[in-house]
Amino acid sequence: MKTDFAARVLRWYDGHGRKDLPWQNTGDAYRIWISEIMLQQTQVQTVVPYYERFMHRFPDVASLAAADLDEVLQHWSGLGYYARARNLHHAAEIICDAHDGRFPSTIEAVAELPGIGRSTAGAILALAFGQRHAILDGNVKRVLARHAAVEGWPGKTAVANRLWGLAEDRTPSARVGDYTQAMMDLGATLCTRTKPACGTCPVHSDCAALSRGEVERYPGRKPKKEKPLRETTMVLAVADGAVYLERRPASGIWGGLWSLPEVSDVGDWCAQQLHAEAVAVENWDTLRHSFSHYDLDIAPVVVRIDAVSSTVADYDDSTWYRPGDAPPGGIAAPVMRLIETLSNTDELRNHG
Repeated sequence: MKTDFAARVLRWYDGHGRKDLPWQNTGDAYRIWISEIMLQQTQVQTVVPYYERFMHRFPDVASLAAADLDEVLQHWSGLGYYARARNLHHAAEIICDAHDGRFPSTIEAVAELPGIGRSTAGAILALAFGQRHAILDGNVKRVLARHAAVEGWPGKTAVANRLWGLAEDRTPSARVGDYTQAMMDLGATLCTRTKPACGTCPVHSDCAALSRGEVERYPGRKPKKEKPLRETTMVLAVADGAVYLERRPASGIWGGLWSLPEVSDVGDWCAQQLHAEAVAVENWDTLRHSFSHYDLDIAPVVVRIDAVSSTVADYDDSTWYRPGDAPPGGIAAPVMRLIETLSNTDELRNHG
């Protein structure tokens, strides 16, 4: 069964798999690693331009390790899940310090790097070195869960273990890199979450879910839980054509990114932080931003400051940013949207 399954998947890949993505046709573990991290919870078409810009600036692990985290986060801005970028930077430092700048080639060493789990480690080693390791990303979970009609949500340990067993059993000994890519392609292009193209799937003839007419039932869905709603007020303080930004703490949402200050009392904040009075205040409509575990309602408040105290300058964790200039580092997407909206109003032009 497992040999026949892999053989059919590989035949399909030879004729229909994706072979022209910018991180393919290379044995460079660094390039493959970057792509695998970017592709976590992000679609290929979104990743490609980010990947190309990232690789142009950080062509090897040494350049990534030597870069400031702010610059790494800046090149990641818009991709989301920013812990991935922080982990990449930290892992690059570890590779340079502990592995002489060479990406490690054992599953144990790779899995110890921050931000790399079992499946990602296996994918990198299979694609870069042809080592036989099973993978179980979201696409592969879907293919295997449907083909074997595995009941339950893959987030449950027992279900995940069952899927890992199938992944291990069906991974061939030869052409492991091609098989790994083929399984990811199969889930991304044919065995899709909705409206799968079962008629052209290379393993449809013995797909248990298809034979039952229940393809879209698998894999089992995560139990629904209503997302909580949080609220915050963000200040867009404007002075002399620039907007005030603060660096967020390293941990938590948007860790290490530059953001608008979150405040409870705008007047008190202006007095204590900027040593100035607000001469004009405008409340904008609420902006909702969704995270995986909760929704955040942002109440933007635009504050005009005529004169900023000379004691308020650019520090490591705060800065006056003039839109159009190079950003100080990574800026969270909803914050950048607010700044762009601001730059399209008279707020900044009047003070430029």
